[in-house]
Amino acid sequence: MITEGNIIKIAGPVIIADGMRGTQMHEMVKVGSDKLIGEIIELEGDTATIQVYEETAGLKPGEKIESTGGPLSVELGPGIMGSIFDGIQRPLEVIKEKTGDFIERGVDVPSIDKEKKWTFKPVAKVGDKVQGGDVLGEVQETSAVLQKILLPPTIEGTVKSIVSSGEFTVEEDIAEIETADDVKKVQMLQKWPVRKGRPYKDKLDPDVPLVTGQRTQDTFFPVAKGGTAAIPGPFGSGKTVTQQQLAKWSDADIIVYVGCGERGNEMTEVLLEFPELEDPKTGNPLMDRTVLIANTSNMPVAAREACVYTGITIAEYFRDQGYDVALMADSTSRWAEAMREISGRLEEMPGEEGYPAYLASRLAQFYERAGRVNTLGSESKVSSVSVVGAVSPPGGDLSEPVTQNTLRICKVFWALDASLADKRHFPSIDWLQSYSLYVDSVQEWWKETVGGDWRSARDEAMVLLQKESELQEIVQLVGPDALPDSEQVTLETTRMLREDFLQQNAYHEVDTYCSPSKQFQLLSTIILFQKEANKALERGANSKDIIGLSVKEDIGRLKFIAEDDFPTKVKSVQEEIIKQCGEV
Repeated sequence: MITEGNIIKIAGPVIIADGMRGTQMHEMVKVGSDKLIGEIIELEGDTATIQVYEETAGLKPGEKIESTGGPLSVELGPGIMGSIFDGIQRPLEVIKEKTGDFIERGVDVPSIDKEKKWTFKPVAKVGDKVQGGDVLGEVQETSAVLQKILLPPTIEGTVKSIVSSGEFTVEEDIAEIETADDVKKVQMLQKWPVRKGRPYKDKLDPDVPLVTGQRTQDTFFPVAKGGTAAIPGPFGSGKTVTQQQLAKWSDADIIVYVGCGERGNEMTEVLLEFPELEDPKTGNPLMDRTVLIANTSNMPVAAREACVYTGITIAEYFRDQGYDVALMADSTSRWAEAMREISGRLEEMPGEEGYPAYLASRLAQFYERAGRVNTLGSESKVSSVSVVGAVSPPGGDLSEPVTQNTLRICKVFWALDASLADKRHFPSIDWLQSYSLYVDSVQEWWKETVGGDWRSARDEAMVLLQKESELQEIVQLVGPDALPDSEQVTLETTRMLREDFLQQNAYHEVDTYCSPSKQFQLLSTIILFQKEANKALERGANSKDIIGLSVKEDIGRLKFIAEDDFPTKVKSVQEEIIKQCGEV
């Protein structure tokens, strides 16, 4: 039943309406003569508080509110991949064709093209017993993504009929499922409420790393598949660039990039660059396996609050098909600011720094939808959604509420340092402030896949970098020459760790990506230099002679050696280290 109410008060993106008895929390409504999209966020008797996802200027008391009977939902099916949506899943390219460069209020365009025909190939057969999550058929959506058409989670029964291979729109019936009660018709198009997580069988331990090809992240501060990571840092420290590098090189099958309230120029850069990027896995455009959700800081603030839910729901949809998905949210600070503004309009009691008291629980609700799971279906698949959220604390102050609440939830903390970014050190992750709680979980994977004692090499390098921090304070007071020989060698080793291992050139065709095996061998080579140099010191060698060894230049060039030639080259460099340190 459609309920109609009337506006009685307007406060920016928040409006109050009466006559709304019979509606439900989070129900979607159409507001005013322009039918602006809104969502009920508070109900008291027949009075509803609605947040409107479009500009409310021009609305006046007395205008009609019409309920839609359902919650704010996204459309899922062929046609999502490679699209650019706004915060409530309206395709921006289609809107541009319809209204020009500026989005008109109330513009009504379908999220997914309902007229385009897709080549559907059935997988299920008549008579098969099926349950929610089972694959009915497949559609080759892009060169990189074979979309599996799943039976909706709520349906279970026997396949009564299924179409043969052919061209169909997303709204045409492709199968009939005979359930215990009646016969259900199934289409390729599904709808799912954004604030409700899609179901799965069970959640697995995050013990497989999300390999990013970035040495700092993979070796020192790894994130697991199905894990959560936060990238806090001040303006200009490289949050967006780091996320784009992860989107390009991480071993996720699908990328969902949510530009959540970032500046228009930053989002424009993403929208212009991503379609041009080449996918290193396939050689085709990276957009073939990417979904972009663009919601800039000058777009309606309420839609910013919804855009992260839109993104995570799309990510869960591809997770259910058996894909590993990486979601980049840039940035959750702008999302929290949208909550703060809506909360202020609702005249709620503010928490710390004006943010709503429920800030921590909303952040937790978002991040907890990440995970590595066994999917629904007769044959469950292991797949994951990993979430990397950028945080933009004002002035780089990591003690502010959004950063602190994010740290309580996320298990990886990649703290960006503006001073490192100023030195052109990429990625500008501060190795003294950052941490990962997945190190224990993924060490078995490193041992089995890469071999060798990855954990001890990593821990030894971390100890050396911590030692360097302490020594630098002494060096600033008395100079490096006043240090004992062993500590001068330690400073030289840590310089190599910083410049030859931690620093990476995103524009270099070889150094932009470093495999786990290459990372471990490169780190082991630097640690070998430290050990052999200390042995030489014990035999009475001079630190200046060790620091002057020519093999250091060979170590510095190792990261630019192609993967195929690397094993031979690194072996010869390690032999040279032992030889030259032995001759000092």
